[in-house]
Amino acid sequence: MIPWLDGEPDFPPPSMALREPNGLLAAGGRLEPDWLLAAYRRGIFPWFGEDDPILWWSPDPRMVLEPSAMKISRSLRRRLRRREFDVRLDRDFEAVIYACAAPRIDAAGTWITGAMRAAYGRLHELGHAHSVECYSGDRLVGGLYGVAIGRMFFGESMFARATDASKVALAHLCRHLEKHGFGLIDCQMTTSHLASLGGHEIGRDEFTGRLALLTAAGGAAGRWPERAADFDWGDAEPC
Repeated sequence: MIPWLDGEPDFPPPSMALREPNGLLAAGGRLEPDWLLAAYRRGIFPWFGEDDPILWWSPDPRMVLEPSAMKISRSLRRRLRRREFDVRLDRDFEAVIYACAAPRIDAAGTWITGAMRAAYGRLHELGHAHSVECYSGDRLVGGLYGVAIGRMFFGESMFARATDASKVALAHLCRHLEKHGFGLIDCQMTTSHLASLGGHEIGRDEFTGRLALLTAAGGAAGRWPERAADFDWGDAEPC
């Protein structure tokens, strides 16, 4: 039995999360900024379907990505060096989250419900949630979004409508985070796709320990500069 939350965002310790399903910690609560930020600072995130109550998770192990350790293939490095996409930051957060919520061939339904879109849109307005976008001309062809607290980035979702567009967005995110002293990207759930890009698993105790240090490491909320830095991709080691 998991606890039902109400009133204040007083989450149980992540160590109380279920083993099966892995990481389910609590239900209830609200998708308001104070609840979401309190959850992320504790290594907890919301994930639920359209007809479910709000469910809060803290899986063990946890997939993470070091910003300096993204694996860049030879083909991706060529694409980055050719600058095939115009990469922007925080230009159109709403369009990115809508694109991430769109139906996919390999998935049934979406967990990015209308309530979730509204909640993260509010976090974006407050300067806590951010997007990276890839454009081909005026067309949005890929991107990602997530939450930044201190020197920690919590990845939420990504999408691509052109080959490698989401990978280009992730590469720019990693360079941007590395440039600004971020130590870790939380990838939440383990997937083979993220593993192929450099994601790896760590135990919950190690994750929450690193999380506590990084979220306390300063870094004011606010919108990121719209134009992505013109990084030199010649130094990216191909995997």
